Amino acid sequence: MKYFSLNNIAPKTTFKDAVIKGLAPDKGLYFPEHIQKLPQSFFESIDSKSDVEIAFHAIKEFVGSDIPQEILKSIIEDTLSFDFPVVTLDDHISTLELFHGPTMAFKDVGARFMARCLGYFNSENKNDVTVLVATSGDTGGAVANGFLGVKGVNVVILYPSGKVSDIQEKQLTTLGQNITALEVDGVFDDCQDMVKKAFLDTDLTSKMQLTSANSINVARWLPQMFYFLFAYKQLYKTHKNIVFSIPSGNFGNICAGIMAQQLGLPIKHFIASNNANNVVSEYLKTGTYKPKSSIQTISNAMDVGNPSNFIRIQELYGHNFETLTSNLSAYSFSDDETKEAMKSLYRNYNYIADPHGAVGYLGCKTYLENHPKAHTVFLETAHPTKFLDVVEEVIPTQIPLPKQILEVIDKPKVSIKISNYNDLKSVLLK
Repeated sequence: MKYFSLNNIAPKTTFKDAVIKGLAPDKGLYFPEHIQKLPQSFFESIDSKSDVEIAFHAIKEFVGSDIPQEILKSIIEDTLSFDFPVVTLDDHISTLELFHGPTMAFKDVGARFMARCLGYFNSENKNDVTVLVATSGDTGGAVANGFLGVKGVNVVILYPSGKVSDIQEKQLTTLGQNITALEVDGVFDDCQDMVKKAFLDTDLTSKMQLTSANSINVARWLPQMFYFLFAYKQLYKTHKNIVFSIPSGNFGNICAGIMAQQLGLPIKHFIASNNANNVVSEYLKTGTYKPKSSIQTISNAMDVGNPSNFIRIQELYGHNFETLTSNLSAYSFSDDETKEAMKSLYRNYNYIADPHGAVGYLGCKTYLENHPKAHTVFLETAHPTKFLDVVEEVIPTQIPLPKQILEVIDKPKVSIKISNYNDLKSVLLK
């Protein structure tokens, strides 16, 4: 499998090099040269296959010969060491819970898969690799946990000061070892811009090997296809016209879902559920794409004003606006609407959702108004205890802390405060 840059200037490369580089030399995101559909029989008998088997068949063509198949199977088995249950709320709405991993966020799978791939690629390399990652919330903790102790890999995480939850901050600032947390005076977009700038700074790249663990990296992004396959496996015999509603920030997760559809997964439609950061929902209304500064909300992992992965979605639809809008809807919801959705889920279904899942639920409700025969599935992307300050304000109950949270809640925070790119560069060159 070869990968090309979506800026179409850099030379094509392999999965291995795309993972190690993160971003192409021409600033473009890497994208697979072709997508080979899985046979229809694969989906017709999907419930007879294990999650590991499903994931292996979905990802193997994108990895190619860069990782031997037996090692790839072992990487997948190690990555998928927890469950992905679907909870059906009523005849028209289910939720796919993606928070049963070590940091209780959907990004655990991508971070664990990438860490193990990079560990394999770097096993014979005498030089360290530095993983540089920006986070609006859950990415940082998932990457920190996934890469903790990986030989030859150092991780530097940039997060916006005061704009992640207390538990999210603890998950990325308390591990030590090969993990360094940088607390940025700014918003997520500032963090992401610094990361992108570092990859293009020859002062840095001539002295160190940098890669990214954001969803711009193919090894972080592509494994998210697994979620949609696992949900389909649990639902396809009882529900037709399955529609996924994905809480969307940097648009890597929904793009991975569309990739699964390109593999042949028979999904009817996708919904990008946005908070007030509504760049894509406005684009689908107007046809004009206008990135803007991010807005702080209670669903902070979606506070992205210029989503990196949307260009991959456009590529999947051949940059054809009509084709894109026929398969993708997008809706934007306020914090007040999100809180009301959390109350509704608790009152009607005794279900406690985090603010991101609640936005996904609102996407389902909006879509069903005009498509009453669909069965919608919203992705519950993080455990509600990661957002206790919001959830316990809205839901009249105390939520017990799971062991994954208890393990970090009392540990001391260790971070380095930075304000600009020069500060980042100084840290990296130390």
